[in-house]
Amino acid sequence: MTSAADERSGKASVDALPAARPPAFYRLENTVQPYDWGSTSAIQDLLGVAPDGRPAAELWMGAHPLAPSRVVPDGERRPAEARPGVPAASGTTLADLVRADPVGVLGQRVLDQHGPRLPFLLKVLAAERALSLQVHPRPHLARAGFNRENREGVARDSPLRSFHDDQHKPEMVVAVTRFEGLSGFRRPTRILELLDGLDGDLVGRMRSALLASPTEAGVRAAFTLALHARSEPDVAADLARTVASVRARAEAASGTGAAPASGAPRRTSQRADATVLSLADQHPGDPGAVVSLMLNRVTLAPGESMFVPSGHVHAYLSGCAVEIMASSDNVLRAGLTTKLVDVDALLECATCTPGPAARPRLVEDGSGLVTYRPPVAEFALRAGRVTGPVALPDAGPRVVLCLDGAVTLAGGSGARSVEVRLARGESVFVPHGTGPVVAHGDGRTVVAYVP
Repeated sequence: MTSAADERSGKASVDALPAARPPAFYRLENTVQPYDWGSTSAIQDLLGVAPDGRPAAELWMGAHPLAPSRVVPDGERRPAEARPGVPAASGTTLADLVRADPVGVLGQRVLDQHGPRLPFLLKVLAAERALSLQVHPRPHLARAGFNRENREGVARDSPLRSFHDDQHKPEMVVAVTRFEGLSGFRRPTRILELLDGLDGDLVGRMRSALLASPTEAGVRAAFTLALHARSEPDVAADLARTVASVRARAEAASGTGAAPASGAPRRTSQRADATVLSLADQHPGDPGAVVSLMLNRVTLAPGESMFVPSGHVHAYLSGCAVEIMASSDNVLRAGLTTKLVDVDALLECATCTPGPAARPRLVEDGSGLVTYRPPVAEFALRAGRVTGPVALPDAGPRVVLCLDGAVTLAGGSGARSVEVRLARGESVFVPHGTGPVVAHGDGRTVVAYVP
């Protein structure tokens, strides 16, 4: 909810800004989020910033009110100030740009479909440790939860708030390095295989729920037991027994230890066991480590991708990726975090249908850029290496990021032509009014757009 002071401040900023006039490019100065799970080197290396030992988890490129990118109009260059934990330079934000000229910046189609807002948020995500086990709400639940917390008077910046806006948050990652994660529920029979032979009261109850109903209902029942176990007084000791039995099974499978007395399951997974041990080491006593056995374990090579629909239970474990999502900050956490865990809200929003991790549709046209097209209206990506003239998406709002090398973007024609050169780590916003844009040079490039 926007205060009167915020409205006046925003209006003053917009009034001071000339309407976007085609063609134009706007360099972006972006904020780095210093979450504790972030890498101490990956984003720093991308931005050419000397590491200082502090984590840099996410680089945000967009107009989200939490950290909107600042814009430098007409391709003029200003020294970037994005450093881990340091806000972008003062000045006009991308949100201001949209408010000043919604049609020119977004285009009528995007404005009609999504309103006067940039519907996507582009990030570079760099994880050294696991992110929380989490779910993003579906549209109607995001609206209901946000309105409910507003009625209850929960402050927008309160750590006790679960819904920070009224938007859903489907998202997609495209790996920049090897990228590890968990996403969606395994088949009940496979979960039972992985739980078989493990010690502990909680895993015993989870097995019983799945044996009684080896269906989506059983998966939900077992998942619910695991989430509520975090409030049980003896959960840490019980999970320690389970983790010890996972370790024994892993050592037996690798030939470094004796087989557990209870016997090994029919089909073990060393990777699943290693995930439990890693998560238990990072978050001792957290049932999320055992929940990982219920979820699909995913490894993405550079260029490979994964789509996470709203309601999908997931956690990213390690690696660097480009991430794009609907412009929302709604995250409902189930564990593996020191932040708020809202079990009831998460269970209301979670989808427990078993199935493989979701993937976007890919289109390769020989240009060097691959189109990643998930089944949502807010965003799509084109990404790959530009080695010659390549036409980019020619309408709507676009954000272009250079991951390495250098690329030049050209728009307009004749006396109204404009160009901007992007080096490694630099990004630019292209408004709808700029029209068709061609990229050339030699650089790895990401283009976010509204399909």
